[in-house]
Order: sequence, then C-alpha cells, then structure tokens
Amino acid sequence: MKKLIREIITEVELKTLLVSLFFLLSLFVFGFLAHEVVGENETGFDNKVFHFFAAYNSPQFITVNTILTFFGSTYFVIPAYVVLLIFLWIIHRRSDAINVTIIAASSTLLMLVLKEFFHRHRPPLPLLKALTNYSFPSGHALSSFIFCSVLIYLVDKGKLNVKWKWFFSILLVLFSIGIGISRIVLRFHYATDVLAGFCLGFAWVIFSLWLERKLTSRRVELQLDSRSVS
Repeated sequence: MKKLIREIITEVELKTLLVSLFFLLSLFVFGFLAHEVVGENETGFDNKVFHFFAAYNSPQFITVNTILTFFGSTYFVIPAYVVLLIFLWIIHRRSDAINVTIIAASSTLLMLVLKEFFHRHRPPLPLLKALTNYSFPSGHALSSFIFCSVLIYLVDKGKLNVKWKWFFSILLVLFSIGIGISRIVLRFHYATDVLAGFCLGFAWVIFSLWLERKLTSRRVELQLDSRSVS
C-alpha cells in the first residue's frame, strides 16, 4: 500500500514538473520571439516561411485556408462560446461555464493589450482584404488554441472512452494548428506572430487550469470547514 502511494505521489510530482517546464518554456519562446521580431526586427525566418507557402498558392489551396481562417475569427469563436456556455448551463455544469467564460474573456483582453503594446504591423501584400490592426501576437492562433483547449478540457472531464478522448484531442490540436497556418498562407500574419499566439495560448491555458484547481480545492476546504463547524 505504501509503495502504491509513493508511486502515485511520484507520478503527480512528475506531471506537475513537466507542466511547469512546458509553461516556462512557452513563456520563454514567446519572450524570445517578441525580442527578435519586434525588438530587433528580424524577418529572415518569416520571409522563408512566406516563400515556402507561396509555392502552394493555388486557388484551391487559398480557398481551403480562407475557410480555415474563418474558424479562428470572432464571427465564429464568439457564437461558438455562447452555444457552449448555454449547453453547459443547461446540463448543470455551471462551474465549467463560469471557468470557460473567465478563460475566454481574460485571454481576449490579454491579446488586445499585447497587440497594442508591441505595435507590430501586418505583413505587406495580403491575399485577401487588408487588416488595419496590429499583428503580434496572432489573435486567431491564440483564440483558436484556447477554444480548442477548452473543448479538450471538457472532453477529458466527460465519460468518453480514453481512445476517443485522445482522438478528439489530437483532432482539435491539429485543427487549431491549421487555423494558425492559414493566417500565414493568407499573409495576414507572420509565422512568428502565429508561434507567439500558440505559445501565449498554451501558457494561459496552463495558468488558468492551475488557478481553477486551486480555487476549486479552496472552495472544497471552505465547505468542509463550514460543515464541521455546523
């Protein structure tokens, strides 16, 4: 029994360590990108990525990416969040609904603040209608990654078979990556904007879930204390 407890504690500590390392790594990469492309105005990597995708710019490829990029826009993400929140409220998962609302609102606010702070202009010669707001970090990459992460979180809490949980999780991650790539293909964002959006989204999801678990455990402790007093 003691051996089993030690193994469980070791596994939990290992998971905590790995998550912490990924959190710090994502923040480091975001900071590095901000320094290189905004502070030092390095565009070599971005130009190489643009050149790579330019070889595939057929009308069909552009159409596919135009469709993909829609799923990272506010025209899709906001209604999708509304539907999700209504669904969670109806099935009496109200704490999840509140957590999702906080994550969505806080990440959007963070993205808007950072765009104004870094003031990086959009790439020239977009393939569709030009955008006038700032480019770093990519709002589509950040929003789609967080939305897909929220869905993965909810799927993981559900009663699906583990195989299906993995299937949907991988599918959602790939879908989010596809949206990010579409922003580069259509020249709405530099590749570094998209990478920064993913890094920031990853760090924010980890932080939000850590905070949610801390608050949940605190609420449970308070409930137990109140019951013991009564």
